[in-house]
Amino acid sequence: MQEVGENETEVTEFILIGWSGRPKSRMALLVFLTVAYSITVVGNGLIVLVVIADPRLHNPMYFFLCNLSILDLCMTTSGIPQSIANCLVDRPVMSLLLCYAQIYAGLFFGATECLLLAVMAYDRYVAISNPLRYMLIMNRTVCIMLATVTWTTGFMVTVVPCLAKPARFCGNNEVDHLSCEFKAVFKLICTDTSMSQISITFTSFFTLVFPLGFILFSYLRILMAILRMHSEGGRMKAFSTCGSHLAVVSMYYGTCIFTYLLPQSKNTSDMDKIISAFYGVLTPMFNPLIYTLRNQEVLGALNRLLFVKKGDA
Repeated sequence: MQEVGENETEVTEFILIGWSGRPKSRMALLVFLTVAYSITVVGNGLIVLVVIADPRLHNPMYFFLCNLSILDLCMTTSGIPQSIANCLVDRPVMSLLLCYAQIYAGLFFGATECLLLAVMAYDRYVAISNPLRYMLIMNRTVCIMLATVTWTTGFMVTVVPCLAKPARFCGNNEVDHLSCEFKAVFKLICTDTSMSQISITFTSFFTLVFPLGFILFSYLRILMAILRMHSEGGRMKAFSTCGSHLAVVSMYYGTCIFTYLLPQSKNTSDMDKIISAFYGVLTPMFNPLIYTLRNQEVLGALNRLLFVKKGDA
């Protein structure tokens, strides 16, 4: 284990140097983050509001979609507002506790979303392969249990291990990123990280590879069920519904696997920062667009909600 020298002081704050000396890039990023966050809040907020307000959407599919929107709201709110504030100064400073909170929140919400996407794939499999028994199998109790297990497991595999063995930082406190991104901060730990790396690898496989494998298996079964359908309209509706979910899975899992499963380099490249922005900013922004633009039930519920609001006004 690496010993901390007597002349090295323990870190109590971090300096984020990811975009230092690049004011034009920071201003462009500031505009992008502000627009993306606004769209994310409005889009996901509307989905949550519509699903809760419209009784026609009180079924398992939209229950899990509502959970996904809440996750996206939490994940973006835990990081983007702080990143926007960091864009306003050349060398932003974050306290150790605030940095920890941002890391824990990002890991928790990110892992939970991975698991939730697997649950949503199972929901689609049951709906398409057993349509007559769908509401019986995916009853209210089962849906609440699956959602609770998903959120709890995400917390247990990310936050609990970090709290059980907190990292120690000393000496260098410059993070080559715009926010307290886990990989960028992890490189600054001054103690032995071999066990932590094993834990990270296990967690990454548990929250990325296993759920992705389950999703692919579920969609293989779904495809077989769709091909057995005699109704052309039923096949098109099934493909449309599953296509939305697959688009979200492809974007989210693709960027997360690139970030957490590929070998790490000692230095954070601009590509790492761009990929981090993609799954942390763009995916939550695109989720409501993907699900609403391809879903007539959500669009209809949104129109009814807006129509009632205008009528009341």
